[in-house]
Amino acid sequence: MRREIILVILCFVLILSFGACKKKEPEPPAPQTPAPMMPQGQMPPGQMPQGQMPPGQMPQGQMPQGQMPQGQMPARQMPPAGQQFAQPGMTTMGKTQVIIPESVKGKWSGVKIICEDKVSKTKQEYVVKLNGDFQIPNSNIKIHVGEFLPDFRMDGLNLTSGSNDPRNPALGIRVFENNKQIFPAPGKQWGWLFSKVPSIHPFEHPKYGITLKEGVKKG
Repeated sequence: MRREIILVILCFVLILSFGACKKKEPEPPAPQTPAPMMPQGQMPPGQMPQGQMPPGQMPQGQMPQGQMPQGQMPARQMPPAGQQFAQPGMTTMGKTQVIIPESVKGKWSGVKIICEDKVSKTKQEYVVKLNGDFQIPNSNIKIHVGEFLPDFRMDGLNLTSGSNDPRNPALGIRVFENNKQIFPAPGKQWGWLFSKVPSIHPFEHPKYGITLKEGVKKG
């Protein structure tokens, strides 16, 4: 009986040993390689924030500021529309000429001008003939009066009148002080006075002012 018990115990031990052999040994863990460190402020390739480019790279189709694609020239810049005003009597291409149309020729005998004494703060109106000289009384200022254009127009190098109606009255003059021309500036043939817009290219003098009032029609 005792022998049988010992045999049963041995069999049980053998069964346990056989089952333990069938169990797989656990695989050793894979060695972990530490991730490479990136300099501060940089991102690994493929992980840049959306909408940003790596330093030194530009989005496709864009050029750095101040550079133009090869073979292209920057567009010529023009002054904004409405900020150009032709100055009568001066041009870089040639001299201007005054053209009196038939509808105006012989229809005006003179003009009325206003002379201002800025020191005494007085103004005096005078009627002067066209294409003649006028001396401001008690002064050394002489005015050479040119042509009167009732409807002033500038067409290239030609200064003319669009009609005989006083829509834009203008008078060409030259002013001398002690027989020296002081108006218009050197390089200009005529200085122009505009009755409706006297602030455009006005005659400037520390003591005297000259403005155009209106034209005087012939008899």
